[in-house]
Amino acid sequence: MRIRYERMSSSPFAFYRGAASLMASDLQSTPSSGIRTQICGDAHLLNFGAYASPERRFVFDVNDFDETIAGGVWEWDLKRLVTSLEVAGRHLNHKRRQVESAARAAAQSYREHVAAYARMPVLDVWYARLDERMLARAVRSAEVRARAKARDAHVEVHGADASYPGLERDPSGALRFKAHPPLIFRPDDVEDFVASVRETFERYRRSLPIERRALFDRFRFLDAAYKVVGVGSVGTRCLVGLFLGSDGGPLVLQLKEARASVYAPYLHESTFHDQGERVVVGQRLMQAVTDLFLGWTEAHDGHTFYVRQLHDRKTGADVERMTPGALERYAVLCGWALARAHAKASGRPAAIAAYLGRGRTFDNAVTAFAAAYADQNQRDFQALLASQTKPDPPAP
Repeated sequence: MRIRYERMSSSPFAFYRGAASLMASDLQSTPSSGIRTQICGDAHLLNFGAYASPERRFVFDVNDFDETIAGGVWEWDLKRLVTSLEVAGRHLNHKRRQVESAARAAAQSYREHVAAYARMPVLDVWYARLDERMLARAVRSAEVRARAKARDAHVEVHGADASYPGLERDPSGALRFKAHPPLIFRPDDVEDFVASVRETFERYRRSLPIERRALFDRFRFLDAAYKVVGVGSVGTRCLVGLFLGSDGGPLVLQLKEARASVYAPYLHESTFHDQGERVVVGQRLMQAVTDLFLGWTEAHDGHTFYVRQLHDRKTGADVERMTPGALERYAVLCGWALARAHAKASGRPAAIAAYLGRGRTFDNAVTAFAAAYADQNQRDFQALLASQTKPDPPAP
């Protein structure tokens, strides 16, 4: 947990990212519309991004579902998102009006796009996605295309090894993970550990649809390692598995421990006893398109995991370099993506749209909430720092 608290202690923005459980406790007592749906659970701005669809086209969407849960309140996701933009704007030292403008842009985008989805046929909502063409219309088209081309060129020119910088070759020439403790490491009993992970992946195979099992079977398991990721996920079990395809190309799959959602204590008991399955089903419900290798599994010791590709042409926001204009444009995209996810998962975009109305009353209310909660986040952050500076009690 030392790494987690070090990361959370770096800034109020980092603290907010790792404090989803704290906010869940606060949100469950706030007023709401009562309209329930599958929620992301942690709609932080860094949990959105672009990734490659199975057709190898970029799609912008929510991309983290550790806390997803059925029967949640859609406002919880939106408040988490809008507050993250408020906290990010303060972190970047943007002017007060610029921070407020970015936060409001996300709320307005959500409201307007939910209304648009409410007018669409059910199947059209299910098929909807924010692809490269729509992104190009929302932001600078040249910038989007340049990034896509640069990423493709990197893969083509530098080959498979360059796509996964955490790999190396052992003396025999076989690929393996390059240790980088304390972030990437293997336990001392390497052989038993690798064998155990291999068995866990064999159980994962059963969660895949039959046609995707056929694809998975074309890869041979090579190696495994523990990998520390994110902020809120630090302290949970996260592993990576290395596979080699029949064509000699590598595939890296991530095993991420799935614990109960931070919202579980405030909602009815989940119908999923396997938390990995809960994550996968929630992701499939909310995302426009999902990873070909998305699945779940259970280790021999009873811990549950979900599985996905690691870094499959994924790209996220570089918040540290965002200008006020860039943050506001990004806020619009996040609000749009969240509206699409809720419209698809709930099947009730008309009910949400009717509650939101056409004016900016709701936008202003959520923006005001975000500013107030960002103040609370600052106080919580200071409390964390203070707790770390207290001297140890004297020995008895």
